[in-house]
Amino acid sequence: MAETQFTPRVFSGIQPSGGLTLGNYLGAMKRFVEMQDAGQFETVYCMVDLHAITVWQDPAALRQNTRELAAFFIAAGIDPAKSILFNQSQVAEHAQLAWIFNCVARMGWMGRMTQWKDKAGKNTENASLGLFAYPALMAADILIYHATHVPVGDDQKQHLELTRDVAQKFNNDFGTDFFPITEPVIGGPAMRVMSLRDGTKKMSKSDPSDMSRINMADDADAIARKIRKAKTDPEPLPDTIEGLKDRPEARNLVEIYAGLANTTPEAVIAECAGQQFGTFKPRLADLAVERIAPISARMRDLMSDPAEIDRTLGKGADRAREIATPILEKTYEIVGMLRSG
Repeated sequence: MAETQFTPRVFSGIQPSGGLTLGNYLGAMKRFVEMQDAGQFETVYCMVDLHAITVWQDPAALRQNTRELAAFFIAAGIDPAKSILFNQSQVAEHAQLAWIFNCVARMGWMGRMTQWKDKAGKNTENASLGLFAYPALMAADILIYHATHVPVGDDQKQHLELTRDVAQKFNNDFGTDFFPITEPVIGGPAMRVMSLRDGTKKMSKSDPSDMSRINMADDADAIARKIRKAKTDPEPLPDTIEGLKDRPEARNLVEIYAGLANTTPEAVIAECAGQQFGTFKPRLADLAVERIAPISARMRDLMSDPAEIDRTLGKGADRAREIATPILEKTYEIVGMLRSG
């Protein structure tokens, strides 16, 4: 039997949990745009609001955060005409395939997920069933489009491995090669952006200090001020990248510069070796303002017309269902469920 040839297709999603930061841009969104513009894949991008409710969400805030995230996608360069852009709950096939995968995945697989352990902690009895089953829904998000590639960060690699396990087990259980074994896309500069106040901690919206992060809603003055006040050390930039090994704040700023400049940390060091941070930080601030301030301004413009955002997401959901519906129907047929017509 000939091996199934799958359409090269990328899927990725972000939770609409609010508080978008530079980490979201450099760690995910910038790469999403690059993959869209490269033209090597069909690109499907999603606001995963079903994942968001695995912990309680205020309904009004969830709607606002979903629209803000959609505005971020578009302002950062995702073109709804080139990519499929939608929110997860508008495409019911995600949840329907997730139930099939709940019956394929094993309890032991779920229990080993480090994010389950981290988020539930010692209070597992009070955690939601949805939080425990989160990886099966993630597998459905990916496989309902037969996505062949998923850009992932370090914190999601284990979940993608489970997606591959689910696809393999389904195929083995039913003697088919219906689902692809999705490949991770890992790498890129500044994939993990750290706090501006502590280079050993990830940049986070939950940090009590607003100076620890650049928010995508910040204006140009705020962006420049935060970069100039970022924590550093008294030493100049080294001659080689190895010289940043025990200098987390210095490494973070170099990697942020590399991400914004579409280059590598090694190239930044080669160009800026010997510079004091009194010289380097203003240069980084100018670059950050140049790249981030227009995105922030565009987001504000888009958020002034929420009805248009809703229309854009509705159109994206229609396009998503055109792919998802026949895949779900074939899945049901493989499993043995009766269908009318």
